[in-house]
Amino acid sequence: MVTFFSFVMQMHSEATTEITSQAVDANSRRKTKIVCTIGPSTNTREMIWKLAEAGMNVARMNMSHGDHQSHQKVIDLVKEYNAQNTEGNVIAIMLDTKGPEVRSGDVPEPIMLKEGQEFNFTIKRGVSTEDTVSVNYDDFINDVEAGDILLVDGGMMSLAVKSKTADTVKCEVVDGGELKSRRHLNVRGKSATLPSITEKDWEDIKFGVENGVDFYAVSFVKDAKVIHELKDYLKSANADIHVIPKIESADSIPNLQSIIAASDGAMVARGDLGAELPIEDVPLLQAEIVRTCRSMEKPVIVATNMLESMINHPTPTRAEVSDIAIAVREGSDAIMLSGETAHGKYPLKAVKVMHTVALRTESSLYNPTASPGLVAPTQAILNEEFSSSQLSKMFGSHATMMANTLRTPIIVFTQTGSMAVLLSHYRPSSTIFAFTNEERVKQRLALYQGVIPIYMQFSDDAEETFSRAISCLLKGKHIKKGDYVTLVQSGVTSIWREESTHHIQVRKVQC
Repeated sequence: MVTFFSFVMQMHSEATTEITSQAVDANSRRKTKIVCTIGPSTNTREMIWKLAEAGMNVARMNMSHGDHQSHQKVIDLVKEYNAQNTEGNVIAIMLDTKGPEVRSGDVPEPIMLKEGQEFNFTIKRGVSTEDTVSVNYDDFINDVEAGDILLVDGGMMSLAVKSKTADTVKCEVVDGGELKSRRHLNVRGKSATLPSITEKDWEDIKFGVENGVDFYAVSFVKDAKVIHELKDYLKSANADIHVIPKIESADSIPNLQSIIAASDGAMVARGDLGAELPIEDVPLLQAEIVRTCRSMEKPVIVATNMLESMINHPTPTRAEVSDIAIAVREGSDAIMLSGETAHGKYPLKAVKVMHTVALRTESSLYNPTASPGLVAPTQAILNEEFSSSQLSKMFGSHATMMANTLRTPIIVFTQTGSMAVLLSHYRPSSTIFAFTNEERVKQRLALYQGVIPIYMQFSDDAEETFSRAISCLLKGKHIKKGDYVTLVQSGVTSIWREESTHHIQVRKVQC
């Protein structure tokens, strides 16, 4: 089978000036995606529509809170929104498992812990006194040793383990605070020996399969084994759902490469990561996780505390604004809001701040003379036989370079999403409009940086399909008459060709 490239430039001599004039429009769309956690502040039809209009790309359901009935309502509303906005914003659905959390028991009233005070945790159920509370995990006794530091509620309080008995861990308060019911407990530098997917998680996963969610965010993944286990289950259930491990436990860091290799992306869950490991390591680990995902061409989400102050205040701290900008500059596909949109007072303002900061940061990153990142070295490719995937990477690199130089949006046609994903990871300066005839692919592409996925039936005639795509973008006011677009026909799977021919065409929009 012969494979070759065809570059078609349908341009006139005055095209350069015209293309430059459209560059502002081409680069004015935010590329970094926004994940919003849906909760009591946002679980109505009105708020989900407003979140989508403000910039939400992925609706996240935190299975640590609520029940299947409340989450079903959210899923139905998001699907209703997508059905009514077939040529606009696509909202993907993410189900985030609770995972094996260790929590303190219920207390009738908050207990005030003071520095130097003795305080105990017991595996006996239902205990709540001024100096002892229960924990929900029987092996807690075996997981801690004298000298360990216990962090309560993500580090809001800390206690030093002094000794333990058969059923009680005796501690001394290091940093005090108000202990409320069901607070999360971590041991600094250690992970609990609980399984990554609990019985509750399996019930929630089955719920996700029944409702056709797009992504699972899996909590407290320690190694690749749990990813393979979940993917095997999904295959047996004939469920096309992508798996995003949350990197948040001490045990996950030594296994980072194998976890991400087995997965469909990753989430940097900085809350528990900063509780189990020294907080000064978190920025370095964030950068490492982003780099690892980028090198494997997989999406990465940076999460936790991005606009934490906006849960209660209408404006963010300057440090939070910088945090968003850093995640964007590092190359994250998406940035996430948790409590800010789930139960915060200003969910819409939080989304708008995230949108504005990401868009402004992206505008400073554009460099038309820079080569696309992640391009395989030419010499390495020349030293071995060409494969379809290697040719696709070379083609994606050239398509990105062309679009960057001419500053045109990219239109790509895909059945599997592979070329749209590849182009996304080369980070072109303009938007990637990914047309697909697969509904699941459309939903999945909503997470990828710079990609606007659009569902459209393909004609057997390529030119007719191109014309439909242009008409769709004109109708949605994504482009206008006289604009130039970079049109990509490629990918491992052939759509209109018998041979694996790759085409890049630059066309002027005529109708």
